[in-house]
Amino acid sequence: MTSWLGQRLSSYLSQRLKSHEPTVAMDLARYAACLRAADVLLVEGDTRLSVAIKYLTQSTWSHAALYVGPDAGLRNDAGEPLVFIEADVAAGVRALGMDAYRGLHCRICRPVGLTGVERRQVVDYARSRLGHRYDLKNVIDLARFLFPTPPVPVSWRRRMLNLGSGDPTRAICSTLIAQCFDAVKYPILPQVETVAASGAGDGRSRRVHHLRHHSLYVPRDFDVSPYFQIVKPTLTLGFDFHRLVWAAEEGAPDGAGAVDGQAGAASRDTVS
Repeated sequence: MTSWLGQRLSSYLSQRLKSHEPTVAMDLARYAACLRAADVLLVEGDTRLSVAIKYLTQSTWSHAALYVGPDAGLRNDAGEPLVFIEADVAAGVRALGMDAYRGLHCRICRPVGLTGVERRQVVDYARSRLGHRYDLKNVIDLARFLFPTPPVPVSWRRRMLNLGSGDPTRAICSTLIAQCFDAVKYPILPQVETVAASGAGDGRSRRVHHLRHHSLYVPRDFDVSPYFQIVKPTLTLGFDFHRLVWAAEEGAPDGAGAVDGQAGAASRDTVS
């Protein structure tokens, strides 16, 4: 009975909201040209669960996926490449194609300095988790999201993600991706401790980094981390604001909205 109820709850929470309007829609071609293996894609989701996560974490981002690229060799039944791996509360850990995030607001967060071998280690760890499913019998872990904006103090909101058994929570709190980077000891938001330098009697000290437990991470942590570069495809692929076509203001003379008289020839750029 609890397993059945958990499945029903997860399906309900995963339903998309028709009223959702993304801040900026993802341009698939631009993103595909910029993404590299081991990049993290943050997503402003459009499901009931997304609303709760964005509220509890005080962030735009409700979901995160790892880009593994076509070289990972993952394909669907039609032979199309599956280039992302994500943890979903209902479906578990799965691989998806680029179309999965069409029409959503996304952001690329890139780890800096990883070698080719380390990138493959990150990808291989994610691949090893494919097919893992979450125990949905712990309905308390899901029921809390039926109330997407509970009236609790800001300091308590993030803690609400860690209530219950923790198993379904791992499906929505970026735990999978945090574990992937833990495998190569790449920092996200490590705890930093200042300790006395070994053998030094002159008061010298050094900073020691400690990995946070992977279950404590949420999508926005990759955005605020000082160790991930934010990649914006519109800028990376070359952006010239002179080529933008602006709508003529009411009452303005014809052509006033064009730049250098080339409004007809200029193509529109989507800002992302």
